Amino acid sequence: MRKACYQSSRHSGCRVVGVPGHQEHQAAQMRAPLCLLLLVAHAVDMLSLHRRKKQAGAGLGGNCTGCVICSEENGCSTCQQRLFLFIRREGIRQYGKCVHDCPLGFFGIRGQEANRCKKCGATCESCFSQDFCIRCKRRFHLYKGKCLPTCPPGTLTHQSTRECQEECEPSPWGSWSPCIHNGKTCGSGWGLETRVREAGPAKQEETASCRVLSESRKCPIKRPCPGERNPRQKSRKDRRQRKDRKLERRPQQPGSQ
Repeated sequence: MRKACYQSSRHSGCRVVGVPGHQEHQAAQMRAPLCLLLLVAHAVDMLSLHRRKKQAGAGLGGNCTGCVICSEENGCSTCQQRLFLFIRREGIRQYGKCVHDCPLGFFGIRGQEANRCKKCGATCESCFSQDFCIRCKRRFHLYKGKCLPTCPPGTLTHQSTRECQEECEPSPWGSWSPCIHNGKTCGSGWGLETRVREAGPAKQEETASCRVLSESRKCPIKRPCPGERNPRQKSRKDRRQRKDRKLERRPQQPGSQ
């Protein structure tokens, strides 16, 4: 408490003036952060409102290009022929835009009444239809239009595209080997000839242990080995020798000289 004195043309004197106590001082200190918090909340609301208005303008493309029916709040609701209606949702609001091609993550569906952009599956980054993905999101692998957590057995992951590809792709068949019998390519009788093809990795950057495929077939060997006679010639000589021996053993007729 303090005493304050005053003087005027009519009156003069002193009066007691109250001094703020400790509780009033604490209340004043608590009101200051509250006011600051309210100011920050107001600024955030204004920024959010500005962002929504900006996104709405972007959703409309700044105008109603390609639209048949358009509103300032929700954009296009009906597009011209051959254009797709792309609807972008934000909370409970939606904005329509007419586009020639649907954006990434959507695919186009043409209908009798309207052409629309429909969202791909949850694991697809881009797709041709609801059931056929073209590219998968991270941590998923593309296999025959499906996005899978891991590639199925017998396939490998392509590093750049994350596609599941067959481990081995067979190469064309090679030429037939020479006809061989008992380790020799000459002689008489039948032998075997073989051809092979290797199943190599599908891509150069992939590494896989692939088997070698081979097949064999019977083949005739008609070339005599060096130092050996032709079996046909040998058989003819044997027949002549047998015939000569028979003639020698035949008894001579009486009176024949």
